[in-house]
Amino acid sequence: MRAALTFVLVVLAVIALALVGGWFALQRPDIPFATLQEKYGAAADRVLDMPSGERVRYRDQGDRNRPPLVLVHGYAASLDTWEPWVARLGERYRLISLDLPGHGLTETPADYAVSTERYVAVVNAVADAAGLQTFSLGGSSMGGRVAWEYALAHPDRLDALILVDAAGWPFEQRPGGAPLVFQLLQNPIIGRLLSNLDTTALTRQGLQASFVNQALVDDAMVNRYVELSRAPGHRPILRALQLDYGRFATPELLAGISKPTLILSGEQDNLIPVEHARRFAQAIPGSELITFPNVGHLPQEEIPDASSEIVANFLARVYRSEPSAEALAAAAAAARPAP
Repeated sequence: MRAALTFVLVVLAVIALALVGGWFALQRPDIPFATLQEKYGAAADRVLDMPSGERVRYRDQGDRNRPPLVLVHGYAASLDTWEPWVARLGERYRLISLDLPGHGLTETPADYAVSTERYVAVVNAVADAAGLQTFSLGGSSMGGRVAWEYALAHPDRLDALILVDAAGWPFEQRPGGAPLVFQLLQNPIIGRLLSNLDTTALTRQGLQASFVNQALVDDAMVNRYVELSRAPGHRPILRALQLDYGRFATPELLAGISKPTLILSGEQDNLIPVEHARRFAQAIPGSELITFPNVGHLPQEEIPDASSEIVANFLARVYRSEPSAEALAAAAAAARPAP
């Protein structure tokens, strides 16, 4: 009997050691910014040192003699999400993209407390650094939330607003349920434990949920998201962003936006339902709504030709550089699949 008990205890100890060893084997340390800069930086990168301690990476591309468009990425993303638009719009507009604190190659102080107000301040500082008096502002997902908050805080600086699958409304139910990675990160205990592990598989699943055309989610994209999330200081900020960090949109609040506004949304968005885009359109006076069939959460990457052309036509009307009325409708029709 004693021998059997001893055998069981030894087996349990071996299993426990294996689990502990496996746990430590899955731990992933921070990746130094210098290493990430060497891999993911570009000659177009610039750095803005803010008085509050942030070192913000941004890019100023396109034709500097054309109207400027500032672009703000979504949760866990980086300015790389806008490169398809930069490639297509650069001859017609000046494109300024940036990494928000906790994302990409932007560095933050160790005690950084995330808030929409601080993100709005970063956008304003980048616009100042670029020497912009007024500009158009586009935001994707969480960046869309930053963009409409900016429009409310600094209406005198905006020429136009572009919301791409924008966040801001409270969720009743996500279409198809939230990707597993977001469900886990929203738990304060599990999220803290998970963020220190190898999240490659979960990140891939979350990215695949963002696209209808999942072939776009290749190893390079997954590795970029995973590795940039491991920049020093990023993981605590990404966890904080899964909790409540700002106010929700309301019709009364958004009624204060008076600038020309274009609202874009994929109809198969599994992260932010297309109904939220319709609510933005109803709440923002005079806004225009375009939805894309068979497109997910990131139309700037999934259908860059069609989505950028709609943006170009919208901005042409804002800046009165081309005829206006039918161009946007024609571009929207071209984005729809043939019957």
